[in-house]
Amino acid sequence: MGWLTEPLTWPFIRKGLLAAVLVGVACAAVGCHVVLRRMSLVGDALAHTALPGLVVAALWGWSLFAGALVAGVVTALIIGWLTRREALREDAGIGVAFTGMFALGILLLAETRSQRDLTHILFGNVLGVGAADLWLVGGLTLLVIVALAAFHKELAVSAFDPGHARVAGLRVDAVRQGLLILIALVVVGAIKVVGVVLTSALLVTPAAAASLVTTSVARMMVLAAAIAAVAGVAGLYASYHLGVSSGAAVVLACTAIFGATWAGRAGREGALRRRRDRPV
Repeated sequence: MGWLTEPLTWPFIRKGLLAAVLVGVACAAVGCHVVLRRMSLVGDALAHTALPGLVVAALWGWSLFAGALVAGVVTALIIGWLTRREALREDAGIGVAFTGMFALGILLLAETRSQRDLTHILFGNVLGVGAADLWLVGGLTLLVIVALAAFHKELAVSAFDPGHARVAGLRVDAVRQGLLILIALVVVGAIKVVGVVLTSALLVTPAAAASLVTTSVARMMVLAAAIAAVAGVAGLYASYHLGVSSGAAVVLACTAIFGATWAGRAGREGALRRRRDRPV
């Protein structure tokens, strides 16, 4: 029991666990719609395009979280504008916005020659989460859950049959734009936990694992959130006891759960095939 209770004696571990669970739940819930719409690269793009916001915030002494949030929302709006009415394919719009904003961030970083260390943005620092960060992450998670619950039907219909949704009077472009903004919100929250490099894994992997188990969107979201929460706790415990990177440990825990889910499904399908092919 000491293995379980010892980390909880440290306040920064307790805060880190809460932040990892909150961010994991938000990412997993939104990630289900990302996986269903085959937009898996959007999380990686939005994470990298936070760079110019981070640089500007560091220069002016603003909150890095706020700077990344503004940059992420701006990128989401650009992607939505470029891909409205399917004038441009989603992956092409993501590529244009991603490379443009990331290049702007690199240019600003090179010109400013800031001495501020931003490596924690690349790889995350969940153990450095403070009370203010927890309130921000908690507020974002609540906002995301409420928005997904309120617009569940619109998001599901526009994902599976956008043509029917348009005939029914649903503004598909507006729904997609709203989803992109929600993705930007959770991506910025995830940057604090796992960093820019690994954010897309937290957005996609739990949802991908849940999609192997159920086809119901609602059940998929609940299961993905549970997977992300378990992975967050397991990853932080591994980080504490093994002395490894917390962000990488959380993502590897997600990957391990996905691998186990994939193996379980493959085993069940193999057993069903053998039973079906067995001579009577």
